[in-house]
Amino acid sequence: MQYIGLFFGSFNPIHTGHLIIANYMANYTELDEVWLVVTPHNPLKKKDSLINQYDRLEMVNLAIEKAENIRSCTIEFSLPQPSYTIDTLTHLNEKYPEKAFVLIMGSDNLVSFHKWKNYEMILRSHRILVYPRPDFPTPAEFVGHSAVTITDTPLMEFSSTFIRNAVKTGKDILYFVPDGVKAFIEGKGLYR
Repeated sequence: MQYIGLFFGSFNPIHTGHLIIANYMANYTELDEVWLVVTPHNPLKKKDSLINQYDRLEMVNLAIEKAENIRSCTIEFSLPQPSYTIDTLTHLNEKYPEKAFVLIMGSDNLVSFHKWKNYEMILRSHRILVYPRPDFPTPAEFVGHSAVTITDTPLMEFSSTFIRNAVKTGKDILYFVPDGVKAFIEGKGLYR
């Protein structure tokens, strides 16, 4: 059985923090691979703040071109929107019965996990690897939960919102995103 970590995100844009988390999960846990699942529309976010899903996918691919055990996943591009994790997991389990899928999420998402569609079913049939987020301690009901593992992933204190705001105000994003992603954003005039 191959263990695949699913790191869902809008990746609007992907940044160094995402890559550090993905690399940690792929190399410091029992996972064999991490798939960055580009989400066309997260039901908990406003769609009008998102750039084109194919531009976000291209930035993900540029960011991971040297990674051996991290790849992009477009499964949600062909599913009804907005995307619900339980539906994506059902689809992936049917398509890849030889793989075991493990969710990767931040402690900020764990706080609102009870709002997710069929979250109890996700907890029953999938493991969750949690990375810390500033100001979001692990909710008490998940401490010691058999399906939830809190990892020692390095703490990331910046976000895609930070990157978008930096670009919008003309600030340099060098080192916050990979060089190829920076060139893509500048070349297409994104987030201005």
